[in-house]
Amino acid sequence: MTNHEDADSRPKVRRIKWDRIAPYLFVSPFIISFLVFSLYPFISAVIMSFQQVNGFSDVKWIGLANYQQLFKDGDFYAALWNVVRYGFWTILILIPLPMLLAYIMNQKGIPFKGFFRSVYFVPVLTSSVIAGLIFKYAFSGEKSGVFNELLHVFGAGPLDWLNGSHTAMFALVVIAVWRWLGVNMIYFLSGLQGISPELYESASMDGANSFQKFWYVTIPMLKPITIYVLTISIMAGFSLFNESYVYWGAQSPNNVGTTLVTLIYKAAFSQGNFGYSCTLGVALFVIVVVVNAVQTKAMGLFKDEA
Repeated sequence: MTNHEDADSRPKVRRIKWDRIAPYLFVSPFIISFLVFSLYPFISAVIMSFQQVNGFSDVKWIGLANYQQLFKDGDFYAALWNVVRYGFWTILILIPLPMLLAYIMNQKGIPFKGFFRSVYFVPVLTSSVIAGLIFKYAFSGEKSGVFNELLHVFGAGPLDWLNGSHTAMFALVVIAVWRWLGVNMIYFLSGLQGISPELYESASMDGANSFQKFWYVTIPMLKPITIYVLTISIMAGFSLFNESYVYWGAQSPNNVGTTLVTLIYKAAFSQGNFGYSCTLGVALFVIVVVVNAVQTKAMGLFKDEA
């Protein structure tokens, strides 16, 4: 038998093709963390929404009773209305205003650009709890409160800011604008720096003025950034918790500051009704999915195949 025949008769060892396995190894930490910390808790929450859970051992199936309670719960509708109002006002302010500020900051000849960018960005680095406590005392109903002092200068007030429906919403919106104005401005500023100057030169050659350039060139070119900012603003509105909890705790007077997340917290940890808390969580998930689907459809991300 020749050496060539001996080589052919040897058992073939299959080599591991690392180039095919490597991508799965790189994404495996994300997949594992997603399965353990996202998918599994979500499935468990859906299951628990059909149960009455009063502890680790006291669990029983109750069918759709939690969902029937949800549709009859006045606190749920109050929290949903608060979230919708909060989202409306924050979106109305935190998209056009940061866009305008970014447009101004992007102009040539603006002094201290780096300083102003840093100043606008500092609030997001502040703890939301610390910021909430500061604004809570600023919105104090006492005459010595910061905002009541401002009203006194104009001969008005004082107001019990955190106990009225409209003033409580104003307090939530103010802290949101203070916290996220600079971040959204940075987003729009990065989008502005990606717009080719040739577009503005072409618009100038066609006789467009500054406003027309902004309306017909800048805003359309910022559409991807606008969609992103709109999406995260919607998500932030529905996930609002820290500011509301610092202002009022788990229960605000007449639900003036109750949000869906604070309602979930209240049901789980104040009332011990974990099953109903999961039902609220599932309802929040469905609402967010529907709202985002409508928003992306309205913004023209999905096109009909016809």
